[in-house]
Amino acid sequence: MLACYTNVLSRCPGEAVDLHASASAGPCTLEIARIGRAREIVRRIEDISVGYHETPPHADRDGCGWPVALAFDIGADWNSGYYDLQLTDCEGNTAHHFVCVKPAKGGPRANAAFVLATNTYHAYNWWSGANAYCDVTSLMARKLPLAAAMEGAIGVLSNQRPFAPLIVAPPADVPRLVNLRPRDFGERSWAGNRDWGRLHRPSPYDNAAGFLHKWEHVFAAWVEAEGIALDYFTDYDLDAAPDILSNYDAMVVVGHSEYWSAPQRAQIERFVDRGGKLAIFSGNTCFWKVRWENDGKTLVCHKWRGFEAEPDAGDSGTHLWSHPSFAKPEAEITGLSFLFGGYHRLGNCVARGAGGFTVYDNRHWALDGADLFYGDVIGSQIPLLGYENDGCEFRFGEDGLPKPVVRLGVPENLKIIAVAPCAFGEDVTSGYPPLIPPEKLDVCAGIVYGDASEASQQRLLRGHAVMASFERGRGEVFNGATTEWAHGLAAGDPFITRITRNVLSRFGVV
Repeated sequence: MLACYTNVLSRCPGEAVDLHASASAGPCTLEIARIGRAREIVRRIEDISVGYHETPPHADRDGCGWPVALAFDIGADWNSGYYDLQLTDCEGNTAHHFVCVKPAKGGPRANAAFVLATNTYHAYNWWSGANAYCDVTSLMARKLPLAAAMEGAIGVLSNQRPFAPLIVAPPADVPRLVNLRPRDFGERSWAGNRDWGRLHRPSPYDNAAGFLHKWEHVFAAWVEAEGIALDYFTDYDLDAAPDILSNYDAMVVVGHSEYWSAPQRAQIERFVDRGGKLAIFSGNTCFWKVRWENDGKTLVCHKWRGFEAEPDAGDSGTHLWSHPSFAKPEAEITGLSFLFGGYHRLGNCVARGAGGFTVYDNRHWALDGADLFYGDVIGSQIPLLGYENDGCEFRFGEDGLPKPVVRLGVPENLKIIAVAPCAFGEDVTSGYPPLIPPEKLDVCAGIVYGDASEASQQRLLRGHAVMASFERGRGEVFNGATTEWAHGLAAGDPFITRITRNVLSRFGVV
């Protein structure tokens, strides 16, 4: 056994980090490397004495409680970024964790804050047992089928434990969460790369969270190649420090920023209202309301069971942000919602979709100089649409362009740029076995339409991804609406590249 975790996930230069570890074959070596366009090793520490420590019961909920194996300081010259911690034992086994290095206190800053979706990492982390979705260990051991294992989801998660290996350190060839080609006639539906899955045996939750070789890493590599500077923070940093964004012109989220706490969201809303710019290159953004406790060591995330688990929690409870008990639908700050979007090219969700957006408003500022016109499809070769995508309901105006339906926080002044069909879930009458873990359609239909009827549930299944922008207060929001946006940049797609540059330029990042 070899595993490790840190006492904190972010530090400034000069501050200390404690590494907790357990090893069957010590001593160990720690290699610390900044991950971006390249892997830059900044420190190597050898002959670390690490003993073996049992994993206590309920470590997923209560943490491991292992002793400190090593304390190290963040280097004064370490640039802000994601730093991989690779621990190697004397037999060559490796374990990984990470620390986010924030900008130096009082030092020069970039124009934009890049907020890593670390709440999502924690919600999906199933090391030692369960996560917010499922009793994953029992599922992977085939002790329980998926439906039964999902009943074993936990709503209180400790970050004082390691991450599942395929979340924190997957191999470089980790597949994307999208079917790269449309489904053939009569072909059984599938999800992701089946050959890779047979080789690595990932859980259903491994590829949907984490930095290394995933969305945020891809984006970080692109911005560094472009010479664009960003300052890195974690989700919890916005929770713990209520005015962190005041130093910046813009904030960027990428990939899968699914879980936001109330203090985090409140800060982002204040930031935009005061003139800040929010660039969303993420899908399923701000979907779930969560809460931090125990000085940032415990994430409370009861999801669907929020009101059952904490009947007296009130505004501090956890559930969908769009639930009427909170009256704070995420579209108020993001413009869009996963409830109106869904999946594309995954399982039998739009399995033969184009994989890209159809352009409607080609005169929108985000498309300046992009050589795009009405009806053009962009991103289909990547594919740009895949795993999770946000949207809104819309109607067509007299000018032939889509206009937002003002529902569940979607702003009236939303400017719709491009759209594509999505499915919030798979049609159970299709004759193909469903592969996407089911959402609670009855609950979601009740939130969106006020009733849980079969008709409302079927309506909910038919969604759209929507690329859009809107002005809020003195600020502005751009929403690319898909988890896969960064892969358009990695592919060198000229349309996605131009749109991204337009957004970052307008928002003062470059």
